Amino acid sequence: MEAMMPADDRLIVALDVPNVVQGLDLVARIGDAASFYKIGLGMLTGGGLALANELKHEQGKRIFLDLKLFDIGATIEAAVRGLSQYDLDFLTVHGDPQVVRAAAEGKRGTGLKIMAVTVLTSLDRDDLDANLIKPGDIHAITLERAARAFEAGADGVIASPQEAAMIRALPQAQGRLIVTPGVRPAGSASGDQKRIATPHQAVSDGADHIVVGRPIWQAKDPAAAARAVIAELSG
Repeated sequence: MEAMMPADDRLIVALDVPNVVQGLDLVARIGDAASFYKIGLGMLTGGGLALANELKHEQGKRIFLDLKLFDIGATIEAAVRGLSQYDLDFLTVHGDPQVVRAAAEGKRGTGLKIMAVTVLTSLDRDDLDANLIKPGDIHAITLERAARAFEAGADGVIASPQEAAMIRALPQAQGRLIVTPGVRPAGSASGDQKRIATPHQAVSDGADHIVVGRPIWQAKDPAAAARAVIAELSG
């Protein structure tokens, strides 16, 4: 019998399903093919925190809680302090320096990694114009936001694969993490992502972890799809 490829935690599988029941079913179907899962805002009212706790403490999975928090400093600090009690791995906040500083204070003394969102991978320059973001190249703005987030105390950043190499070259990025959504295996549809790359390209350009959702959970065999992504990571 052919040996199964071991799970590689550079792959983070996005559990973009509505509730904890479907989340547990998907994780069961993936089995040992993945060890790291992202739970986002869309599942928060469907038992997302309960699922995070179950996967972390009962199944030994690593958990990325993707809430992209943004609020005044005191609220961010309190929210992160509360969430850090779940002993999760990654938590996203928006990359604005005051938000990152508050989150870093809230997680103090825990192993939680604060991941700062630079510019969402679903956005392009037209979207930034509509949101009244300053003029300039979207890659340059992403790079500047990453540097400021690191300086404010972020453990890592969320950025498109197209900016990973530039961010990795920042002096502030030494010892920090880069997580890239917007990753699509070769031959996959881009969906609503506008700044994408293949798994191999993303890690070659400096990403520590990639996030893949639909190409895995929409597959007829999610475990095989996860293993195919892991195979692509090694080129």
